[in-house]
Parts: sequence; structure tokens; C-alpha cells
Amino acid sequence: MNEALPDVPEVRVVGLPQLTSGFDLVDRLDLPMHLKVHGPLEPMGGEQLAQLAERINLKGRGGAGFPFHKKLRSVAESAIKRGIRPVVVVNGSEDEPACRKDTVLINRAPHLILDGALLCAEALGARTLVVGVTRESTQRSMEAALAERGLNNGRRSALRARVQRNPVRMVTGAAASLIRSIDGGPAVPPGRKVSASQNGVGGAPTLLSNAETFAQLAIAARIGPERYGNTGLYDEPGTVMLTVSGAVARPMVIEVPTGVPLRYVLQLAGAPPVPQGVLTGGYHGKWIDAATVNEAIVSRNSLDAVGGALGAGAILPITQDTCPLGESLRVAQWLAEESAGQCGPCYLGLPAAARGLEDILNGGGPAALEAVKQVAKNVKRRGACSHPDGSAMFLESTIKAFTDDLAAHVLGNGCGRPVEGVLPLFEGGRAPTGIPGGGESEENGPSRQKIYVDWTLCRGHGLCADILPEVFQLGADGFPTVAQAQVPRYAEAKALRAVRRCPALALRLEEDTRSQGAPSSRNLPVLSQGRGRRALGR
Repeated sequence: MNEALPDVPEVRVVGLPQLTSGFDLVDRLDLPMHLKVHGPLEPMGGEQLAQLAERINLKGRGGAGFPFHKKLRSVAESAIKRGIRPVVVVNGSEDEPACRKDTVLINRAPHLILDGALLCAEALGARTLVVGVTRESTQRSMEAALAERGLNNGRRSALRARVQRNPVRMVTGAAASLIRSIDGGPAVPPGRKVSASQNGVGGAPTLLSNAETFAQLAIAARIGPERYGNTGLYDEPGTVMLTVSGAVARPMVIEVPTGVPLRYVLQLAGAPPVPQGVLTGGYHGKWIDAATVNEAIVSRNSLDAVGGALGAGAILPITQDTCPLGESLRVAQWLAEESAGQCGPCYLGLPAAARGLEDILNGGGPAALEAVKQVAKNVKRRGACSHPDGSAMFLESTIKAFTDDLAAHVLGNGCGRPVEGVLPLFEGGRAPTGIPGGGESEENGPSRQKIYVDWTLCRGHGLCADILPEVFQLGADGFPTVAQAQVPRYAEAKALRAVRRCPALALRLEEDTRSQGAPSSRNLPVLSQGRGRRALGR
């Protein structure tokens, strides 16, 4: 079994170091050592900074890959138009069990990240800087870095800077989750998609990007776009930070120029000469097979072209001796557990997908395979954040990449190989949960209500899916895909409305006392069909 990765694994570099400069000298570059290694940094104007980011084709290194110069200009334009000072947020949340690149940067080179963030704050006229983290080690390192620069959150400070510590959860890394937590709410997506560039922290335009992105900007600002472009590919210059784990002799974070063959990176980490497959981009990424590995180079475009993904920079090979579907099932179960419990496609769909993959392994046959495909299709583009989309992409990639093993399980008696557990997960199978300093908010806590469909009455009107999409989805036949479900606490009022408006009176709410303690004063009334009819007629 593969053990959980440490916060700071071994760090290697191919070619000349940029982000990892000085790592051979000290474990952590404090401010004096940072300045000795990298030198001073002069401020830049907003348009000058945007042009720099555009010339080096800087894209977000947190997974989505959005062009940084577009984000910078959007924030500046919105701030000027509204007459509001913007906010700068560094997203240092790294909560996939297989990702450590940003954690390494925050722990060992925090001032390089702050350089980029402060450049942006100065150029935009921002007066607030927040660094979001989830680990104790990253919190300590970044708070120390702010203190070394004399930055604090005092009201009289020219720039108010602080660290926001959130739970180690997959959904915590979503931009909307981080912004919500900074504003004092729980670190979960708010349920509506709003552009941070237009309406972020406190309603102000917010420049939010990944920790490595700000560090890359700081490097480019020091050496200029020409020297920066001398490293790596012409269309994707510079270096990339990768976390390599899985079936490797030496799990590591490695800085490589774009254009380096992927197989060379795997060799450095001691991967099998011919891996059965390689998961690229992390647990929201895609599998590629051994033949494709030999074609791939480290770049966003190259990996996309061969069916992989750069994503969050995680690279995970597996051996020929393990069952790839069993390995993927462990990840699928973890992804299901990481749901924020707010959206039906996520907190119902992802467990259903994991159960479907388990059914395939247990001999469920073609019906189980079709069920997994259908669930993966249904959850996409229907959640409050990208978690269901990324999880569905991972499941679909698993089905596509391992066709021989899939056929052996679906049409035969299985592949005959054990599950070695080479893909790292957190100890105990998942990450610690809960908001530091307190439990779940009442709004996002467990509900004591379950909603039921009476199939003898249901006529497939579909109104329930319109009112309560967190719970109900319609299948290909036009009927709800679930017969009963727990109602998220925040959606209890909508559940009551769905019951009252169902034209066929096929829905009912009941108190679920099996998993709860004492009754709550916030319980909804249990509606009989007769009461539902009267409510409908009012």
C-alpha cells in the first residue's frame, strides 16, 4: 500500500532551477536568503504586468489553466469601473492526496509567491492580500514570511495581509470556496457561480490565482520575458512543477522545463519501465497508457493532445501487477466522500458512480458499465463547483483507458490481479474534515429530512428536478433517478416547495431519526398527500 505523501517530499530539478533556486542551500528561504538568491524586485504598472504575463503565456497552475493576463485585466477594469479597491488572493490550498508542488513552494520559497502577489497588489492598488492554506506547515511558513516582511492585518496597515486556514478538503481549493471562507462562511462552494474578477471577497473585484502562478510571475518579472522564454517550449515557456508518486521508488516534486519527455520524468522517480498506465493531472485528471507515455512531453498542449491532462501537476504511474479498475475505485470512493454535500449531482451522483464501478468489479456485467457511464454523464456541468466535473472526467477516462481490463471484468471473471493501493490517499482513506475552531455550520450540516418518491403516483412531470436539482435528476425515461434521498439542510425549504407543487402528489417528506440525535426545532412538518393537495390549491 502506498503511504500518504509528506508535506515536503524530495525535490529535484531538471536543467537550471528557477522556482527551486536556493533549495540546495537551505530548507527554507527566509527573506534575507531569498533576496540573496533571487535579488530585489522592482514594482511594475498594471498594463506592464499584464503584458509580461501575456508574453510568457502564463496560465493558472492550479488546474484550470486560465490565462493570467486576462484575469489581471478583468480585475483592473472592474475595479476602475466600480471605483472599488480590488483584493488579491493566493490559493495555496492543495488538498489532493497526490499533489504537493504548491505545499513545497509555500514551505520552502514563500517569498517568491509573495513577490508575485505583492507585484499584483501594487499594480492594482489593492489594499488587501489573503493567502489561503489548509495545512499547518504551510500556515506556519506563510505567517512567518508575512512577519519577515512586516506585513500584518492591522487596520492602519497600508496593505492588510493575512493567512486564511481552511479544512483539508477537495472542495476547499475551489475559488468560490476560498472566497466564501475569507468572508467568514464555510469553505464550501456557495451554490451559484460568480466571477471572482467581478465579485469576489467582500463583493470586491478579486485577483485569485494559484501559488505557483504568482511564483512564476515573480521569476518572469525579475529576468524578463526574453530570458524566461529561453527555457522550455516556444508556446509554453518556462518550467512546470510536478508531483510524481504512485508506483515509483522515490516520490518527489520536480521542476522541469516544458518540453521534457514525460518518460524521462518517470525514470527519475523510479517508475516501472513499462507502466500499465499513468494518471496525469491528479484525481481530476486523465489516464494515458504505456504507449502514449512515450509520445507525451510535459506541456499542457501535448498532454491534452494525447488524451491526458496537466491539471494540478500530479503524475501517477501504476504497475502491470495491479488492477487498474480497483485502483480507480479507491480514488472514486475518496472523491465521493469529498463532496460538500450540497448538490445532488455531487453528493448523490458520485457515490452512485463509485458503487457502479464496484459493481463492475464484482461481476455486475454490461448493465453495471452502462450505469456508470450514465451517472458520469449526468453529473457533469450541474454542480456548484468543478468537483463533479473533474470526478466524472476521471471515471470516464478510467473506462476508456483500460478497455482490456474492463472487458475482463464485464464479460468474464475479472483480470485476476490484486489491488495494491499504489495511488496515495490520506491516512485512514480521507482527509480530516471540519472547519478549524468549529464544526460544520448549521446551514451545511446534516438534514433530518428525507424525501421519497411514490412510484404509484409519479407521472414524470419533472417539476421536482426543476425545484430541487440538488436531489432530483431525470433519467432518460423522464422520471426521477432516485426513489429517496437525504435533503441538504440548506435545501429544506425547496424540498417542501417541491412536495407541495408536485402535480401528481407523488412526493413526501419524512423525518429521518436513524442517524440523528434529539429532534430539532427546525424540522419540517411531515406532509401527508392530503396536506400537499391543500397547499397546492392555495
